[in-house]
Amino acid sequence: MLPRGFTLIPSHADGIEAVTADSALAFGRHTHGEFGIGLIERGAQKSASGRGVVEAAAGDVITVNPGEVHDGTPLAAGGRRWRMLYISPTLVLDAADDISPGAAFEFTAPVLRDAVLAARFRALFDAATVGRRAWCAEAGLLELVAGLLRPATTRAAVHAGVAAARERMDDDPAADAGLSRYQFLRAFTRLTGLPPHAYRLQRRVQRARQLVRGGLPLADAAAASGFADQSHMTRCFVRSYGLTPGACMRR
Repeated sequence: MLPRGFTLIPSHADGIEAVTADSALAFGRHTHGEFGIGLIERGAQKSASGRGVVEAAAGDVITVNPGEVHDGTPLAAGGRRWRMLYISPTLVLDAADDISPGAAFEFTAPVLRDAVLAARFRALFDAATVGRRAWCAEAGLLELVAGLLRPATTRAAVHAGVAAARERMDDDPAADAGLSRYQFLRAFTRLTGLPPHAYRLQRRVQRARQLVRGGLPLADAAAASGFADQSHMTRCFVRSYGLTPGACMRR
């Protein structure tokens, strides 16, 4: 059962997940494994992003990169209504390569007030959830990515030990990375935007989501991802995504 106000819309396009929401829920800091593109339809929210704190209001397009730490808090008691598409990195990067071969790509603006991009988002959302022709969604994605394509920024190199710890948690989010030293904690937080324990928890949530989508029973997915139990996994899901693990199961 989904939290009140949230609906997972069946998508006819492989690699695209669609969600609609009308809620006053405040999200904690979390990440996604996909590119996220959305549209605020009513109300407004404030959120942390990889580019600092931003505000989005009705009519604004919102974006988030895979692994980008963000949250979301409504600016009024009435909450806000929005639609989101979560798109696999492969789809987005393949589209970007078609448009500008060899270009490194990322979303550089977490909030955009652009009527053309908003219209392209609606077209892609409809193509993925209403239409049943794969080429319509493919064409819609190309149009949207073409409007969002920006050069990726170059991040400074980090200490090999910090990068290795992150890679260990990416590969095995249930593992103990042994990150207790204060200096290491600060370096890791600068790199990822989250302290080690919160980063590890996000990787567990993402791993569980993949397992549940693949058909693994909820209790088994919780255990395989390193959660204490299924209830712990469910609480973390709802806090991050506004969805329960059961909502992600294949129907």
